[in-house]
Amino acid sequence: MHFATRSRRTQILVWLIWAIACLVFLVVPGRAVANEGMWSGSPMLAGVITYDARNGPLFPWLSRLRWRKWAWRRYYAWRRAHRRALWVARLARLALMGALTLAQLVDMLTQSQLRRHLGALPVLYALLEVLHIREIINRHCPTAAEVDHGSVAMVLILNRLTAPRPLYQVADWLARTVLVYTLGVPAEKFNDDRLARTLDAISDCKREIWQDVVHRALTQAEIDLSLIFYDLTAFVVHGSYADSQHVDFGFAHNTPMDKRKFKAGLDVAADGNIPTAYGLWSGRVADLATVQENMERLCRLLKRRGWPVNEVLIIGDRANLNDELAIAYVDHGLRYLAGLQPQKKRHRELLVAIPEQQFYAHPLTDERGSKGYWGMSCQVVFEHEGRQVTHRGLVVLSGPMCTSWRQTRAVQLRELRQTLCQVQAKIGQPHHRTLEAVQKRANTQLKKSPAGKFMRAEAYADEEGQLHLRWWVDGYALWQAMQRDGRYLLVTNDWSLSPQRMLALYRQKDGVEKRFTVSKSDLKVSPVYLHKDERIEAMLLINMLALLVYSLLERQVRQGGLHMTTRRIIQKLESLDVIETQCWDGSRLYRLVPVDAEQAALLEALAHILAELRLPRWPHSLLPAGAGDVPSSALPPPKEWGMAA
Repeated sequence: MHFATRSRRTQILVWLIWAIACLVFLVVPGRAVANEGMWSGSPMLAGVITYDARNGPLFPWLSRLRWRKWAWRRYYAWRRAHRRALWVARLARLALMGALTLAQLVDMLTQSQLRRHLGALPVLYALLEVLHIREIINRHCPTAAEVDHGSVAMVLILNRLTAPRPLYQVADWLARTVLVYTLGVPAEKFNDDRLARTLDAISDCKREIWQDVVHRALTQAEIDLSLIFYDLTAFVVHGSYADSQHVDFGFAHNTPMDKRKFKAGLDVAADGNIPTAYGLWSGRVADLATVQENMERLCRLLKRRGWPVNEVLIIGDRANLNDELAIAYVDHGLRYLAGLQPQKKRHRELLVAIPEQQFYAHPLTDERGSKGYWGMSCQVVFEHEGRQVTHRGLVVLSGPMCTSWRQTRAVQLRELRQTLCQVQAKIGQPHHRTLEAVQKRANTQLKKSPAGKFMRAEAYADEEGQLHLRWWVDGYALWQAMQRDGRYLLVTNDWSLSPQRMLALYRQKDGVEKRFTVSKSDLKVSPVYLHKDERIEAMLLINMLALLVYSLLERQVRQGGLHMTTRRIIQKLESLDVIETQCWDGSRLYRLVPVDAEQAALLEALAHILAELRLPRWPHSLLPAGAGDVPSSALPPPKEWGMAA
């Protein structure tokens, strides 16, 4: 029972009265009729009167709304507001009199201040919205969770672009940025468990997500797909991968042999070096084994874009061509230009069949005006499974490469001579006292040296039985090697390409290598610490989306007249922050740190570039003949201009 009093004596007395009343009702029989006989016939309720609301209030002298408490609450609220106003007025009066500085006044009114990073996040976030990355991911990976997978993926992409962190540090980075305001989700929601669940979800539909995003990017930016570069790279991983189908030991340039790795192939459009397609393979797979699958992937992309396959030229290095692949290019209807690693005798003979003096009568000056290159045309025959094709070849003599190889060989020969001199000086010492031992030591040094095949060494004894060692250069072997110095073979099935054009296009293939450099240095894709193939595939998709955004922004900026890389833009806007001031009354103030003139001009230019990118575009397959020449200024203006915050 609830008592209005706290006195123990009063409570005991009330309980005693109730006990006596109940005892009397049980002992004395009677019939009580209450409330029009509703409770008649019950001796236990004799003398009990029920309350009927139709007869009016039970206690008419008490107010129903308790107006006194309401009035007191209103009075106390007014008094607190009045006192606060008087206090603020006194502070303002002191500030006007000079007794209190404005800084001291702001400090008294401020409860806390936070500094949140802004940087290039508005630019990158707006570009992600242009590509509809969140909508595409949520369409393929719907979820009923509080934080959708599209938002998590956007956070991971922005983190890759601005400040790459491991998954367990993404929440800490997010808490220090303005993204907590933009997304409207607390930073602690983006813990590593939620990020891992998102990676698991998007790994099931990674191919569809990539195709939709790339299709959107190619349409909005109107990327030219007539020239495609293809190459592979390897990403080193850490940890144990016993059951992995992707992670394995294997050979790859610029990666240690004792580290597990996986390989990724990338197709890059020459128009801005925009990534268009990628593939994931095991670290043990050879580069040549990936080319045909890449052809099929590229054909699917071109078919979706409505781009004629026979109008596309694929450019690759020497790991993209052999007899089987040359015929496969013809079967797919693709044009190609690639270097050829001569494995067959007739291909090796093409490199040395032409004397060096004949090259100097056929200089190759590309579009960049580079000199020091000469070339001779030839025909290259490929045979595979009873089929034979003949394609156009170009034997190129590179002056800088020839000079570099010969200088390197001269250094190697000089070092080998010094090593053999040391062997000669040790004659007579232990392990160098017999003719066989000295000859064995000399042969060992010849095998160790890269220039050992151009040197001959012989141990002999004079008439007095004294051991000696002599060596000389094999002139014929050296002459054969010098015939191949600086030469390489380019092959294409496009007979309309001139030798100058073939060299110029082949030298542009470093665009895909630059994108690999961005992935490993700026985006920090490698090393990888994930231990499930599904999450490795999903994280590679996140990094490729980040690389797509990086490349697209760089292309649009350069077309807008700003010769800056995306990394330079991010560094230039790195000092931009937002100051959040929380006052004692609960109000908040957001202020942007001072922006210099160069940053303001850059932000204004980026706003116009992003606004241009938002203009509606039509896919290439839907454009009528000649519609591709319509200038962008003839299209209708967008509904909203400016850069999204």
